[in-house]
Amino acid sequence: MAEILQDHNLGTLLFDLLTEEEDLIYENRFNIGLLTRRLIAVTDWVMVYTHGRQLPLGYFGASTGAASALRAAAHFRDKISAVVSRGGRPDLAMDDLPKVLAPTLLLVGGLDTEVIQLNRMAQRRLEARTKLHIIPGASHLFEEPGKLREVAEMTAGWFSKHFHNVYPYVS
Repeated sequence: MAEILQDHNLGTLLFDLLTEEEDLIYENRFNIGLLTRRLIAVTDWVMVYTHGRQLPLGYFGASTGAASALRAAAHFRDKISAVVSRGGRPDLAMDDLPKVLAPTLLLVGGLDTEVIQLNRMAQRRLEARTKLHIIPGASHLFEEPGKLREVAEMTAGWFSKHFHNVYPYVS
């Protein structure tokens, strides 16, 4: 993912929202409050680190990480330029979805029928520009040949388009 985003001149910062020890406890993956607080803290750090250069910021979240990305986007409002959810659970952030201002791309595998329905429910709650794209032949983890590349290319396109609106020098 990061390589393809970088090929599109998009900077990336990859990090885990849980420590290795915390990740051993399965329930922690669904602690959206904790995950969101950590993402907000990282975003605050990035904003300080970039010295207020007004660079466009976007979130890419997978599974429950998508819920924390959407909740953090609701928290930061217009400071987040775009969000992409891959096989995400935006339904776990339902109360915050109407507060999200960032254009949001929901990517779901065509074989992941339950998550498709959850994303459709969430899409109805999002008031920001939203697109639900179902990737045919992909499962929840997009492990099938070429599916992660497809996700990465769509993500790069979404970010480039919406970052360009904020910062016209992004190609």
